[in-house]
Amino acid sequence: MAGHEIPEPADRKQVADAMSGPQAAEETRHSCDPAFQHGVVVGFDGSTSSERALAYAIGMARRSGSGLIIVHVANRLPTTVWAGCEPPVFVDVPDHRTEVLGLELACADYLSEVPWVLVERGGDICHELEEVGREYSADAIVVGSTHGVVGRIFGSVAGRLARRAQRPVVVIP
Repeated sequence: MAGHEIPEPADRKQVADAMSGPQAAEETRHSCDPAFQHGVVVGFDGSTSSERALAYAIGMARRSGSGLIIVHVANRLPTTVWAGCEPPVFVDVPDHRTEVLGLELACADYLSEVPWVLVERGGDICHELEEVGREYSADAIVVGSTHGVVGRIFGSVAGRLARRAQRPVVVIP
């Protein structure tokens, strides 16, 4: 399997027919592909650290017989950078890196043994990884460690995620 269409998250509310009962609404809410329920979420940006995290997450998903949810968080910049106005508002900057990563992953042989999906988000990396984990009822979130001065000054994504996540976080060195 090279890739799958993105299934709807399990808790995404869908509008049920007004004439149907609450049981019908409950059935439509669980229409997510079961392969991705209780799957493994992995943060991926193409860096060496995220490639190691992806390799570990593939093994976790294979051993548990679940799906792999690969998350790429696109950049967001304050509009003050663009327009010089107050107060700062965040805008999504077009990030074609997700498309490139998706094509690379689709051609990768090492993903052929597990069902996987690539999800693009914009915003704070920690928040978005935890949000995707919540939407898919993930069993774990896997991230690579941050090396360098930036991680020491601002705090690493792995450290911040481990402090605030509601599910296990696996940090791969």
